[in-house]
Amino acid sequence: MLFFEFAYIYLVKSNPMEDYIKRSVSLTDAEHMTKAAFEKARELGMAIAVTIVDESGILKLFARMDNAPLIAVDASRKKAITAVGLGIPTGDSWFSFIKDDPILREGVHGFMDFMLMGGGMPIVSGSQLIGAIGISGGHYSKDQECALAALDSLKKETNDKNP
Repeated sequence: MLFFEFAYIYLVKSNPMEDYIKRSVSLTDAEHMTKAAFEKARELGMAIAVTIVDESGILKLFARMDNAPLIAVDASRKKAITAVGLGIPTGDSWFSFIKDDPILREGVHGFMDFMLMGGGMPIVSGSQLIGAIGISGGHYSKDQECALAALDSLKKETNDKNP
């Protein structure tokens, strides 16, 4: 009986989760970033796919513009997963990380859902990783421009809310 009394007091009378805070990219922010990425893609004359994942790599939002290449669907997902996996952008940052280590450079391609090409960016709030965005549809440098536009729009939106 003592165990059940303890369990009741611990689980019912106190809330063990009250100090637990898990930060994650919101659906509203994901929608806002997607809109900004689509606008940048239109400006660049391309069609893209956007994947946004939460801090655990779980899909938060996926959207594909009309006429975006079919391969962009999977590539955008892999870029987002790669960016959230270590919290660094795909492209030059990842390449700089692996280029001087032959074992890592060759072995990293065996990771499931890994994509080295640019277009994947971590989403950070304060100093906390809250998700990642992956964009594909054109040359990886153009995908990267769209990802940066998406992140910049989120920073602007945050600054507008908290002047």
